[in-house]
Amino acid sequence: MIEAMTSPVAAPANFTDIRPDGWIARLPPAAQPFALLARLDRPIGAWLLFLPGLWSILLAHQGFWFSLWLILLFGAGAIVMRGAGCVVNDLWDRKLDRAVARTAARPLAAGTISVPGAFAFLAGLSLIGLLILLQLNRAAQITGAASLLLVALYPAAKRVTWFPQIVLGLTFGWGALLGMIAATGHLTLAALTLYAAAICWILGYDTIYAHQDREDDAMVGIKSTALWFGAQTRPFLARCYAGTLAFLLLSFALTGISWIGWAAMIIPAGLLAWQVIALDINDPARCLALFKLNRVVGLAVALAILVGH
Repeated sequence: MIEAMTSPVAAPANFTDIRPDGWIARLPPAAQPFALLARLDRPIGAWLLFLPGLWSILLAHQGFWFSLWLILLFGAGAIVMRGAGCVVNDLWDRKLDRAVARTAARPLAAGTISVPGAFAFLAGLSLIGLLILLQLNRAAQITGAASLLLVALYPAAKRVTWFPQIVLGLTFGWGALLGMIAATGHLTLAALTLYAAAICWILGYDTIYAHQDREDDAMVGIKSTALWFGAQTRPFLARCYAGTLAFLLLSFALTGISWIGWAAMIIPAGLLAWQVIALDINDPARCLALFKLNRVVGLAVALAILVGH
């Protein structure tokens, strides 16, 4: 289906989603490149990593204070591990990033952080992540540690398969399994269907995200579902999001969510449908805005679980 990518419009040469201003600019100069390396200027990635775990904790319904404690741990863990994942990704991609307009200013690509400095930063983030993981039960610790293999594999996946977004889905959706195990001590069928929902969701929204770079990616040899589906992305996106909703509602059925929660799903369903309708694969700014809308989608699903319980 690569031939479906007809007459693409390249991103402007100065297009970037890096945000070195705001609170990042108030950090000590030596700390600013590390904050940018961990994507602290763009918290959307941490949100999207956190949300499947939030869904799972809420779905487990294990009591207010215990659930709140887990949510706080998962929130902190998402920030730290998303940062660690970005360091791993940028170490892999530092040479390729120099050739892509959106990523050329990343600290490793631009040379503002050395490779040894990045490895030291990664070690520090990993230590913090380990301390957070040790607050969970033993089964959750093992499950959390197992996700590190996926974190390491994703940068390689986009070099060998047109569907690296599936690997990203397996990685970013892992919280759906981890949250249930952390809350209950065991894996349930509802957690597995929730994981499937998260994978479908991530496969969809990261395809939108990948359209920002598809021309540059094609030139440097990076593969993606955006390149594979090209102009046929909209029907693919519709199928991904239909799968997301189907698996979410199956999880609801398995955990006894009330009709109020089912009714509340009209909000995330509408937001997902809007992404399919509004998608313009030749408008990088529109793709980024639709991608970011998924934070609201994820929070709306969490609200549906809350009111359904």
